[in-house]
Amino acid sequence: MRVNGEDEDRSVIGRVITILDEVAAEPGEVGLSELARRTGLKKATVHRLATELVERRLLDRGAYGYRLGFRTFELGHRVQVSRLLRNMALPYMEDLYEISHEIVQLAVLDGTDIVYLEKLTGHRSYRAPSGVGERFPAYCSGLGKAILAYSCNAVVERVLAVGLSQRTPRTITDPELFRKELQRVRDGGVAYDREEGIPEVSCVAAPILNPEGLPIIALSITGPSYRMGLPRLATAVHATSLALARVVNTHATLQALPRRHQQLAEDLLKS
Repeated sequence: MRVNGEDEDRSVIGRVITILDEVAAEPGEVGLSELARRTGLKKATVHRLATELVERRLLDRGAYGYRLGFRTFELGHRVQVSRLLRNMALPYMEDLYEISHEIVQLAVLDGTDIVYLEKLTGHRSYRAPSGVGERFPAYCSGLGKAILAYSCNAVVERVLAVGLSQRTPRTITDPELFRKELQRVRDGGVAYDREEGIPEVSCVAAPILNPEGLPIIALSITGPSYRMGLPRLATAVHATSLALARVVNTHATLQALPRRHQQLAEDLLKS
């Protein structure tokens, strides 16, 4: 359905998703005027759509503005694939946490970002600015590089087309150097993030591959660079990823996930 006049290139559903995305990007509340500015929609349109989203509990109305409603949490936890992956991975993630006592994370590639599916941490773990359901650029994370290294060319080219922005002094921003980095990941079976995404934070990650050698998800251990024994942790992460892959690949639906992502990337590159 499309509405004549304002933003004719955006459907009603597209506008609703835009509003939800902008509210989700803010840790607090987003006021009506600010939400209109961020979305590029008229204030009256934002007010009308946001009011209905509040009625359906997808948004909450606070003292200042809007925040995500509890129903978005309910819907997210009902996603069958992510729930299945998390349930399978949790015992293996717990083993990695016992070995490291650092942050252990599980992520999937979505577009050019990774999305965190699960996270284990403790009172002594570094407080990394990541949470379940949040996104992070794939090119400057261990999890993202672990997945990209085993992805088809179309997936990698889509990431390069978006660009490799400088997030820290150690971020790899040259496409050719980035391709060489992915080759090193393939050679060693693990990916490292040495302060490329967040200053003073390092990570080691490994992919969980389907029988065709394509990545489904990735596991990582993350912590402050000064106390991360990367070679030792790399051995543990790699061994755990192989063990988890044997379980994940018992499900045909999960095996097929990389092919769907590849087709989407190829379609977007052609458009």
